[in-house]
Amino acid sequence: MSTAADLAFDPWDPGFVADPYPVYAELRARGRVIRYEPTDQWLVPHHADVSALLRDRRLGRAYQHRFTHEEFGRTAPPPEHEPFHVLNDHGMLDLEPPDHTRIRRLVSRAFTPRTVERLRPYVHGLANELVARLVEAGGGDLLTDVAEPLPVAVIAEMLGVPEADRALLRPWSAAICGMYELNPSAETAASAVRASVEFSAYLAELIAARRERPGEDLISALIAVHDEGDRLTEQEMISTVVLLLNAGHEATVNATVNGWWALFRNPGQLAALRADHSLIPSAIEELMRYDTPLQLFERWVLDDIEIAGTTIPRGAEIAMLFGSANHDTAVFTDPARLDLTRRDNPHISFSAGIHYCIGAPLARIELAASMKALLERAPSLTLAEEPRRKPNFVIRGLEGLSVAAR
Repeated sequence: MSTAADLAFDPWDPGFVADPYPVYAELRARGRVIRYEPTDQWLVPHHADVSALLRDRRLGRAYQHRFTHEEFGRTAPPPEHEPFHVLNDHGMLDLEPPDHTRIRRLVSRAFTPRTVERLRPYVHGLANELVARLVEAGGGDLLTDVAEPLPVAVIAEMLGVPEADRALLRPWSAAICGMYELNPSAETAASAVRASVEFSAYLAELIAARRERPGEDLISALIAVHDEGDRLTEQEMISTVVLLLNAGHEATVNATVNGWWALFRNPGQLAALRADHSLIPSAIEELMRYDTPLQLFERWVLDDIEIAGTTIPRGAEIAMLFGSANHDTAVFTDPARLDLTRRDNPHISFSAGIHYCIGAPLARIELAASMKALLERAPSLTLAEEPRRKPNFVIRGLEGLSVAAR
């Protein structure tokens, strides 16, 4: 059995967070599963194992559909965290069949490919408008001026959140997502609980208003949707909307700024992209692989499993390292090299299996729209100053990305 104690894997070290990929190579060389005591987890760094485990029903995002906390050898969350867990535990991301199957089926009836496709003109129009403002100002922060407002406005438009209320969404989302980091602090937890209470109360009012006056938005569709007599409960609806908002913009925001930071560091690839905009689709996939927005995804072991001769017992937690899997030399040729023409690119940035990201098609539309607008309207975009990396490890992003647009 390998351990990570003598390696440089340290999710709280700014140096590691700035560039974890060399350490991932060490982990992959060390073995297929590595015990990490500080978080009481088993790290899985290889692409083949991560891909298989994402589809393995012996693992789960939750365990209470089969076991009590005591039976599973775990301690119940503190009572003061209850508002966060009520909100989080009724969303698709943290449910397992049969509840996950039922809710995903219902949500899929409302969140259809046609719903997403109808948003395409709005997405491209807004991306052009945001980039035009950036250019008019001579530059700015790509994070706050383009990367954040685009997906937040798109998901809010789709859900039917009034424009006057949209400024509330990003702070609530950021506070809630803080709980997905490893060993979050008491302050982070308190902030997430406050945001959960406020966000849930806001959505309860919005859902009540849509019940009275349905519109063409996704919340109205979620209220109306039914299948074989099934409907979403009030809590499931609130949790679904929060999940769609959080997952619907966090990854897109970080993929945008991580991606442009990577392009600025690889001027040859940026020049090739500027010369040939038909590379945009493959560029998006490669940038999501190259600097993965979600570095780690956790699963509980519901039944004993064996990886490379090591038995991982029921009750343990596995941490699948997406960033490492996306740099695995067994799958990707020269993974440390950014190659926007890479065709064979089975990255797992959108996860896999039953928890594959339901919003992946919308994310790709948003990423393509902002990239196209920046390439066309700001063809000489340059980095104005070196960015600072956020201290978070799991959700990987930048504090900002200052650019000059001439």
